[in-house]
Amino acid sequence: MFNDIGALELVTLVVLAVLVFGPDKLPKVIQDVTRTIRKIREFSDSAKQDIRQELGPEFKDFEFEDLNPKTFLRKQLDNDELGLKEIRNGFDLKKEMAEVADAVHGRDAEPSSSGSGSGRVDMSKKPETPGKTDKSADDRPPFDMDAT
Repeated sequence: MFNDIGALELVTLVVLAVLVFGPDKLPKVIQDVTRTIRKIREFSDSAKQDIRQELGPEFKDFEFEDLNPKTFLRKQLDNDELGLKEIRNGFDLKKEMAEVADAVHGRDAEPSSSGSGSGRVDMSKKPETPGKTDKSADDRPPFDMDAT
């Protein structure tokens, strides 16, 4: 429950408790807190048992920890009935992103050795479109930096 509390933090909590409640009342407060925590745990356990009984024998392997999305995904990824490991191993995200970036920039995915060798595309040239002249490209209004 308190796995992430260090020794210094625990000592600080004890000193604060002594200062707030006083040394006379502190044992009574500790007993009340432990009794309350125990009742909450009993209530939680009985609620879990009631839910398991209501679900029936089909859900006998049901664990409430599986409701946590991280636990559910970890359990499903470890279970290889769906072949997810093959899909995960066959997918190279860096390669896919490089191919998309190359396609966006107009470069070939694999640069050819017979080309210019630089692998760059000259962006100053306008792409040639069949049936259109340069006049149609000039019909666009000029770019207005203040308008954007």
